[in-house]
Amino acid sequence: MIEKSITVRVRYAETDRMGYVYYGNYAVYFEVARVEMLRELGLSYKKLEDSGIILPVLEFTIQYKKPAYYDDLLTIKTYIRKKPTARIVFEYETFNNEGVLLNTAQVTLVVVNKETGKPILPTSEFNGVFIPYFRDEK
Repeated sequence: MIEKSITVRVRYAETDRMGYVYYGNYAVYFEVARVEMLRELGLSYKKLEDSGIILPVLEFTIQYKKPAYYDDLLTIKTYIRKKPTARIVFEYETFNNEGVLLNTAQVTLVVVNKETGKPILPTSEFNGVFIPYFRDEK
């Protein structure tokens, strides 16, 4: 399993009329967390795309428990619990300043050939960054 955390401060423009973080902004927060996790692992989205691999979203689910508000400092924990194949599943937990769980989410991406638009098996470079974390999985 891989676990990484980032923090994001809620900006005023990201809130709705009720003063809550607008629900659609969580997808952006999760993308930031996902990109930074992959970067820390040695995979750059830009380099992947330049090499002809794209990672479109196949599925996105979220369960909201409590709202976040303007100026909250959110901690987003990102997990990869299973070794990626042609799909890679990211799980998220968002916590506020007090450590209260605000939501949980899951995003599934598919490894796709940029030119053909068809799913492919990941390259050895892609797989290589995950090996240390999933040695016991086949």
